[in-house]
Amino acid sequence: MMRGLMLAALIGLAAALLTWTRPGATDGTATDPVVIQVLDNGFHTDIAVPRAALERRGGTLALAVQSLAPGDWILIGWGDAKFYVDQRPISDRLPDGARAFLHPGNRSVLMLAPRRDDPRLAYGEDNGALTLSRSAFERLAARVEASLDLSNGRPRIAAIRAGDDARFFASRETFSILHLCNHWTAGVLNASGVAVRPVPAIISGEVMRSVRAAERARKLDRPPLRD
Repeated sequence: MMRGLMLAALIGLAAALLTWTRPGATDGTATDPVVIQVLDNGFHTDIAVPRAALERRGGTLALAVQSLAPGDWILIGWGDAKFYVDQRPISDRLPDGARAFLHPGNRSVLMLAPRRDDPRLAYGEDNGALTLSRSAFERLAARVEASLDLSNGRPRIAAIRAGDDARFFASRETFSILHLCNHWTAGVLNASGVAVRPVPAIISGEVMRSVRAAERARKLDRPPLRD
């Protein structure tokens, strides 16, 4: 009897964690809107933001963006300071991937990568657009900016890849199984007003589900449904 009750309680707890939704702040009509793209490569999500919008707001994030090569879009991503930067075949990186997942407190980096062309072209069809009010965009950019390690007073480049315009800036956050790249993206989107489910946001598909739900709700001009 007791064992059955404990099992039922555990199942209930798991269900609650998987369906728990963190609501996003709500805005009125989107004035001076900014359209961003959320991109999914099958396991990792990036956010593509108009460069002009980032530079116009000023601050340390704009300072980092101004140091990049030309490009109308800026891809923004986050991850482990070593595994995320490494571009070798995934089969060669499995031991380091295990280290990044299972070891707590790993150093992390914020990727800023300029793109001249539509960033969706490199990601196929699995992407989503979000139309943000100016205040929602400001909250999103402020959350990204808060990830930067400013212990030296300004953004610091931690890694550069040969033949790649992407720059990896030191981040003050840590990477582990409890805080992965898609968790980070979900948190940034949540700051802009997107309702997210933090636990299943471990996978990129859950992040994209939240994006599509938020954009559908915007078009219908009502709060997003929680499923």
